[in-house]
Amino acid sequence: MKILMVCLGNICRSPLAEGILQEKALKAGLNWQIESAGTNGYHTGEPPHPLSIKVAKENGIDISKQRSRKFIAADFKNFDILYAMADDVLHDMISIGKNDFAAKKLSLFLNEQFPGEDRAVPDPWNGPESDYHKVFAIINDNCDHIIKKYTT
Repeated sequence: MKILMVCLGNICRSPLAEGILQEKALKAGLNWQIESAGTNGYHTGEPPHPLSIKVAKENGIDISKQRSRKFIAADFKNFDILYAMADDVLHDMISIGKNDFAAKKLSLFLNEQFPGEDRAVPDPWNGPESDYHKVFAIINDNCDHIIKKYTT
């Protein structure tokens, strides 16, 4: 299975989601390919935010080698599941996807844990380190739901 995590800049939330879900999938023996992207492309080629790297590392996950990339329409063809971290990201993905948009592949990330509630993963960018710890915990819990959904 190929899964894409998407946020705005691909330096805070989606790199954490990529790293966390990849770690959990490996531990579960799942042969999943997990990547991340951003809808705005402002940070293309950059590593994740230093606080995302730090918080991931404190939790035993190395995301330092990831590099930001822009979400493109072809991602709808290249991935089985696409998760948007927030509603604005989801709308950007639909707009970027145009003719390649595939509604059945796209959902808000937290709808796995809270179906139909359309909750957003808060964006910790420019916030204190504690915000990154909170976001890590939110993403970590939701990744447990994703693993459970596809292994039971």
